[in-house]
Amino acid sequence: MEVDFFVAMIPPTITAQEHKIVIRNGKPFYYDPPELMAARQKLTNHLASHRPLTGCVSGPIELTTTWCFHTEDSRLDGTLKTTKPDTDNLNKLLKDCMTQLGFWNDDAQVCREIIEKYWVKTSPSGIFVRIRQL
Repeated sequence: MEVDFFVAMIPPTITAQEHKIVIRNGKPFYYDPPELMAARQKLTNHLASHRPLTGCVSGPIELTTTWCFHTEDSRLDGTLKTTKPDTDNLNKLLKDCMTQLGFWNDDAQVCREIIEKYWVKTSPSGIFVRIRQL
């Protein structure tokens, strides 16, 4: 089974690693700041229409993501993006949203990842996603 789609959007640059912590009654309490909650909702909304119609993908999965960030500066179209956010942090929030939406049962099923990030000028910004059952 293979699922391919493009999510046309301005990709979020805040990542799942940006949880905040406060101490209440001597115990740590973790929470998502408003920017992270907004990014999670934005991703969830854009991904919802791409859920596999046949239900969750089962077994081991290869996930390929290509993150396309718009630029207006002198970079050439398709130049690799070597600045933050880090690819692993980008994919963590994406996988959390995809798990919540039922793309798979658990993101632990993703045992191979290919993550790329590019600057784009002429193409739309967004995320190419390929889910392949291994």
